[in-house]
Amino acid sequence: MTSKIRAVDLLYGDSSVHGERIEVAPSISVSTTFRADPDELPLDAIDVQNPTRHVYSRYTQEVSTRVEHILGKILDGYVATYASGLAACFAALVYYKPKRVAIRGGYFGCHHTIEVYSKCKEIAVEIIDLDDEFKPGDLCWVETPVNPTGESRDIQYYADKVGGNLVVDSTFAPPPLQYPYKFGADCILHAATKYIGGHSDLLAGVLVVKTKSEWLELQNNRTYMGTMMGSLESWLLLRSIRTFHLRIVHQSATATALVEWLVSLASTPKGSSFEGVPGGVLTKVFHSSLQEVDSRGFHPSQQMQGGWSATFAILLSSPEYAKALPHLTNYLVPATSLGSVESLIEYRARADPNEDPTLVRISIGVEDLEDLKADLGQAFRQCAEGTVDSISANRECESG
Repeated sequence: MTSKIRAVDLLYGDSSVHGERIEVAPSISVSTTFRADPDELPLDAIDVQNPTRHVYSRYTQEVSTRVEHILGKILDGYVATYASGLAACFAALVYYKPKRVAIRGGYFGCHHTIEVYSKCKEIAVEIIDLDDEFKPGDLCWVETPVNPTGESRDIQYYADKVGGNLVVDSTFAPPPLQYPYKFGADCILHAATKYIGGHSDLLAGVLVVKTKSEWLELQNNRTYMGTMMGSLESWLLLRSIRTFHLRIVHQSATATALVEWLVSLASTPKGSSFEGVPGGVLTKVFHSSLQEVDSRGFHPSQQMQGGWSATFAILLSSPEYAKALPHLTNYLVPATSLGSVESLIEYRARADPNEDPTLVRISIGVEDLEDLKADLGQAFRQCAEGTVDSISANRECESG
């Protein structure tokens, strides 16, 4: 199992399927259908993992096949790509056919996808907590690090507890930060829209399984659910993963250093300041790097062996500050999603009304640390100086 991403895998990991091309950069190919050969094999005889020619893009297409081969090398398994992270989530449910799903918190979209899947069943899928007693056939769904706080959960503990059918959503910690198979995962999910795509310009999901037979079943299911990636999105993903190893390591290091700075600011009381930034606005920071050893002896460093997640959350001293902060920054973009080259900042309750109204999620991009510190620092100063009131007044005028 890999412990480091090799650049040659990202650049040339598709060499077995792209053939002898004279082009250096992959061409955009959006054709849905392909000219038939008189001696063409029937569909059920085609090697869909290593196709020598293509028939229809619902089965295979050159760019999507190349993407899956490259991702298979860095994700340590057989990769099936999907039209979105939630499409991959639904595909996992169809594959495992659970009667009960053990899940706690995390991305609200996964919970809604389970609800949609449940509509297809005569008996509703029962939701249990991760720490409830498991039965044979249960599906354990562990998101780690968890959305939106970026805190880690112990994969090995749940792998031992469930005894099989453990899906790990590792979106917040792609390689080289975390390798869930090392700790007992049966299937790995990534919303490739996020770090793997990394440019805020595509939707994609990924399931990683251990055997070709599992992959073939996923591929067949995907074909007839119609949830494959579009060819243009596949090309965008193929482009993006060429620089993946450069982006994720930089983002992780910057976020970790920024978290340390924010912790110092959060411990600064109102009336005092830290590096020119007033205290009393920021009250708490959540991140895997800040977790202590838990009662079972787990510490995230045992699992996050390649670095910490570049996404974390903060609490502000009032909902008004939390709503205003994303609109006071110059470099951090007020938008949902995460993992892209630009840093994103979001008042999370806007997307998830069940979230703490003082929580702000931050996803760090490829900017320099000092620029991000300066940007957040001036935004905190504006909060402390009452700029929040003018923002609220402007909103009221716009809504009126």
